[in-house]
Amino acid sequence: MRSSAVACSVALSASLVAATPSPVKVEARATGTSSSLPTVTVKGNAFFAGDDRFYIRGVDYQPGGASDAVDPLADEATCTRDIKYFKQLGINTVRVYTVDNSANHDACMSALADAGIYLALDVNTPKYSLNRGDPAPSYNAVYLQSLFATIDAFSNYTNTLLFFSGNEVINDDKTTNCAPYVKAVTRDLKQYRNSRGYRAIPIGYSAADVDSNRYEMAQYMNCGTDDQRSDFFAFNDYSWCSPSSFTQSGWSAKVEQYGNYSLPLFLSEYGCNKGTRTFEEVAALYNTEMTGVYSGGLVYEYSEEGSDYGLVTISGDSVSTNNDFTAFANELKENPAPQGDGGYRSDGTASTCPASSDTFQLDDSSFGGQDLPALPSGAAKYMKQGAGTGPGLTGDGSQNAGGASSATATPGSGSASVTASQASSTASSSGSASAASGSASTSASTAAAPGLVIRDGMSMASVAFTGVIAISTLLGAFLL
Repeated sequence: MRSSAVACSVALSASLVAATPSPVKVEARATGTSSSLPTVTVKGNAFFAGDDRFYIRGVDYQPGGASDAVDPLADEATCTRDIKYFKQLGINTVRVYTVDNSANHDACMSALADAGIYLALDVNTPKYSLNRGDPAPSYNAVYLQSLFATIDAFSNYTNTLLFFSGNEVINDDKTTNCAPYVKAVTRDLKQYRNSRGYRAIPIGYSAADVDSNRYEMAQYMNCGTDDQRSDFFAFNDYSWCSPSSFTQSGWSAKVEQYGNYSLPLFLSEYGCNKGTRTFEEVAALYNTEMTGVYSGGLVYEYSEEGSDYGLVTISGDSVSTNNDFTAFANELKENPAPQGDGGYRSDGTASTCPASSDTFQLDDSSFGGQDLPALPSGAAKYMKQGAGTGPGLTGDGSQNAGGASSATATPGSGSASVTASQASSTASSSGSASAASGSASTSASTAAAPGLVIRDGMSMASVAFTGVIAISTLLGAFLL
C-alpha cells in the first residue's frame, strides 16, 4: 500500500579484506539500547526470541504518510507520545517505512525496547530507492551507500527485528522485470551485514497484494544459493474484508499454497477497509490453523493519512483513537499467540526458481534462474570500509546518480567478505578460506570483486587465490 520506488537490482561480490591480527572496526552510529528484549533470530520457517516462538503482532507506523518523509524515530517527543498508544493496543512490533540515516535514534529505540516493542524497518527512502520504471540505472553505488548506512544506524539496537530490502516494487504483471534487482539488493544487504560483523538481523522483501505473481516472487526470493536467498518473505494482504471467514477470504488456500515454504512468512500489511473493520482475521492469524506457516502480521496503519486506514487521528500534538483502534486492541487481547512452537517447520529446502511466464517476466535471459546483476563496482569498498555517514532525507537522491551495475554475478559471489579477525582465525586452523563456501579469499587488493566472471568461467577470486599460492610457494623456496 505504501509503495516505495525501490525496484530492481543487485548484488555481487564482497570486497576483499586484508588479513591483520586486529579486529575489523565496525562503524555504526547506534550506541545500543535497552537489553530488556532478547534479539530475534530465524529458525526454520519461524522467528524465535531465545527459545520462544516469536509472532509479529504490530502496526505500520509513519505519521504524516508517504508524502511527508519525516523520521518518527528521530523525534523523541513524537515517539514517546505514540508509544503510549502502542502499549494500549498490546502490540510488540512497529514497521517504519522511512528514516533519516544521518540522525540519532537512541532515545526512541530505547523507549520502544522499554515498552517491549521491536522495529521492522524499510531501508529505502523516497530519494534513495529503485525505480520500477527503469530499475537498472537506479541500482548504483550511491543508492547502496544509503541503504548500508541505514544498516549501520540500526544494527546495534537489540530491538531491531528485521530490515525490508524493498516494498511493493513489483505492483503488477508488467513490473516483474524488477525481480532480479530486488533480489540483488537483498543479497547486497546480507553481504554488508555479514561483512561488517553485525548480528544476523533478518533481511527480506515486502511484496504487494498481487495474486498473479506473489507466489512466484516468494519462490524467487527463496531459490538459488544461500547468499541469494532472503531470510524471510512478507506480503501485503487485504483480501479478508469483514464479514468473512478463513475459507471465504482465501486465507485457507494461501496456507495450503505456502505449506512447504521454508522461510518465515508474515503479513507486512493487512486490514481491509471496504466495510467496518472488526479485525476478525486476527483470530485466524494467531491460531494453529495458520501458525505452522505464518508468523503474524502488521495492521495498516497507525495514523489516519486520508485513506480511512488509521487506528488513530493525529492533530498537532493531540492523538484521538478511532473505532478501529478499539476493535484491533480487543482482538489482540482475545487472541494471544499460541503456546509452544505453533507447529513451525524446523527444516526445509530452498525453492525451485520459478519459470518465466506472462505474469512473471524477468528482465532478460541473462537474469534468469540464479543469475543476478553484479554489485556496482563503486559499492565494493563499503564491504571493507563501511558506508560512512548516510545522506539522510535531504540528499540529492540516487536514481540518476550513475555508476550502475554492468555485469552479471555468479551464484555464491555474495558471501560475506572475510573479516580481519576471521581471516586470522581461519589461517591458523586451515590456511585458507573455503572455496566451496563461496567466501572471498583474503587480499589487500579490492580492485575487482570476487565471483565476477572474466572469461571461460574463471573468476577474479580464482585468479587471486592462484596468485597467493604462487607467491607462497616462491617464498617457501627462498627460505629453504
